[in-house]
Amino acid sequence: MSQPVSVDVVIVGGGLAGLAAARRLDRAGVNWLLVEAADRIGGRVATDVVDGWRLDRGFQVLNTAYPRVPALVDVDALEMRYFTSGVLVRRGGALHRLENPLREPRSAVRTLTSGVGTLADRLKFAALATRYATVPPARLLDAPEMTTQEALRRAGLSHRMIEEVLRPFLSGVFADRSLDTSSHVLAMVLRSFARGRIGVPAGGMAALPAAVAGPLPYPQLLIGARTLSVGPGLVVTDGGEIHCRAAIVATDPATAATLLPQLPAPDMRGLTTYYFGADQAPIGEPTLLLDGDRREIVANTVVMSNAAPEYAPAGRSLIAASSVGVSAPSGASEAVIRVELARMYGVPTDDWELLSVVTLPHALPAANVPQARLRKPVALGDGLFVAGDHRDSPSIQGALASGWRTAGAVLASLGATVPTPA
Repeated sequence: MSQPVSVDVVIVGGGLAGLAAARRLDRAGVNWLLVEAADRIGGRVATDVVDGWRLDRGFQVLNTAYPRVPALVDVDALEMRYFTSGVLVRRGGALHRLENPLREPRSAVRTLTSGVGTLADRLKFAALATRYATVPPARLLDAPEMTTQEALRRAGLSHRMIEEVLRPFLSGVFADRSLDTSSHVLAMVLRSFARGRIGVPAGGMAALPAAVAGPLPYPQLLIGARTLSVGPGLVVTDGGEIHCRAAIVATDPATAATLLPQLPAPDMRGLTTYYFGADQAPIGEPTLLLDGDRREIVANTVVMSNAAPEYAPAGRSLIAASSVGVSAPSGASEAVIRVELARMYGVPTDDWELLSVVTLPHALPAANVPQARLRKPVALGDGLFVAGDHRDSPSIQGALASGWRTAGAVLASLGATVPTPA
């Protein structure tokens, strides 16, 4: 497609936020154009297919309880492959199971008698998760804000429960081992985990942005066009100038801060995911495995192909292992990861094939206190707007919700009829 010289709205960035914004603008009949520097849409949500393996750009999952997901895509059409509702915890020489009693009521007795934490811990955490799942979000966001670590302690959870279960689990979710993430983000995340199912599309996580973009007119998605500058009424790409009435910057946070100098760049948190191929799965279930021995090297690991056989060639198994932070891939780091995975799974890992090491220095924006009610301003004045998970919660839901909300602000500024959210 040749680049137009004038449109009503230019969206810079084809990740989930930009695509959600495009969906709302398109529904309203506004003349829009999305420009994306990469050769694909999806932003941080991507899948590489290598020799029959589907390798997501870092360990990512889709939660069916995210409100904006079913509003924008047909979840059934994604052919979701689900993980189990609980986790396994390696502590000492044994694996301990904790399940979500809201989704698996029959597991309540087994969870309460698990060897992780104390009985009081398990009861208190079940009460906390139930509260997050059943109390309206507005009330949860009205609660006093504190760090996640402080919120867990105030819930009466023991040091052992926090260190053996919740820190490894939440550090992988937030990319934050210190658990400085806002308790308001914690509430929304645990609410989604308690109410929804966790899984991946059969075709890889890239299927999600493809589904969001599906109804959009393809000619208005300008792929491979790098944006050089954004200003009032003007977006300049390497293909020339585009005059517009409004511009939405929906790039990653660092690029957004470069294009919009008035926008402070948020701190970013990193994750590293190691992908291994094996002839035999180390366990036979699609369950997230946590390190309860407090080694703080592998936050979590899962046999992806147990949930989604499509992720691996026939007869092979794909194992993902995630660490908080990033470091340059090396033989030494690989050897350490293999040792840790052998301990956690209780099987040798020497013959596993290292398929890829995905380092994401900017995996998620930090969400430290204060986050208030999570929604940060998206209108910057002079027809300039910003969207992304750094304007909402650091999640797929945050990206989609921010893009939808930002498009609504643009429509209001243009005097267009704002469609009722789906």
